Amino acid sequence: MVRFEDLDLFVRTAACGSFSKAAREANLLPGQVSAAIMRLERDLELRLFARSTRSLRLTDEGERYLPYAREVIELLHSGREVLRRDDAELTGTLLLAAPSDFGRNLLLPWIGEFRRRHPRLEVRLQLSDQVTDVFRDRVDIALRYGQPEDASFVALPLAPDNRRVLVASPAYLEQCGAPASLDDLQHHSCLLWQLQGRVYDKWVFPIGKARRIVQVKGALVCDDSDVVRRWVLAGEGIAYRSWLDVGTDVRAGRLAVVLPDQPGEPAPLNMVCPHRRQFSPAVRQLHALLAERCAALSP
Repeated sequence: MVRFEDLDLFVRTAACGSFSKAAREANLLPGQVSAAIMRLERDLELRLFARSTRSLRLTDEGERYLPYAREVIELLHSGREVLRRDDAELTGTLLLAAPSDFGRNLLLPWIGEFRRRHPRLEVRLQLSDQVTDVFRDRVDIALRYGQPEDASFVALPLAPDNRRVLVASPAYLEQCGAPASLDDLQHHSCLLWQLQGRVYDKWVFPIGKARRIVQVKGALVCDDSDVVRRWVLAGEGIAYRSWLDVGTDVRAGRLAVVLPDQPGEPAPLNMVCPHRRQFSPAVRQLHALLAERCAALSP
């Protein structure tokens, strides 16, 4: 009889491409994962992986069996969630990934509020500006900025009308003056963000139905968007940020919008998950709370 744990390790190993990576994700030893795969192959009377000392790849039989294995796991998870829907109180564990700035400065208190409503629910939060792969990474849902480009996952809107805005501190504007146009940005210190070694020093602005790309420069660059926010609050320069991340600071007078008549690039925020079957009661209720809180912050 095929074991659910073996099936889960097969799907995980196929995604990771190695026994050792799958073992780290599952908190097991590589030998335990290898033994589970061998046991599954024996139960199925199929060779699922072609192994060598340097590589691991799915066989033709493994490629054809993989979608069925994924579907079985999804169905089992769905059955568990159906049983949970009858519970008045949410239980279990919710794995959530979010961008660093949004996560630290807005999401944390909202998660605290959500936990107080559902004290038996465990929430595991991952904060990073790296784009989470909801198919391979161990998360149930991820919060992402930007237009959804991959139709293979499901995106629930949280702040569909969110945009980026140019902001600076009153102290910086008093010392350096405010740019009168997008062209003037090249004469200012711009605070830059990078991801996977790429520095985002080309800022995009909609101009009617077209768009304009402005090359900017600055001496401060970080791969953590929350650090960029702290720099702009400290008066180090001009930043191009999501309104959700800086709107509270603008309302409090800690930051000012630069070139307020210039529309910023759209930056919708979505809750992303691999499949609609993962819309558990916890996911649906968290989505409702976050959408409500994001709407209250709209400009």
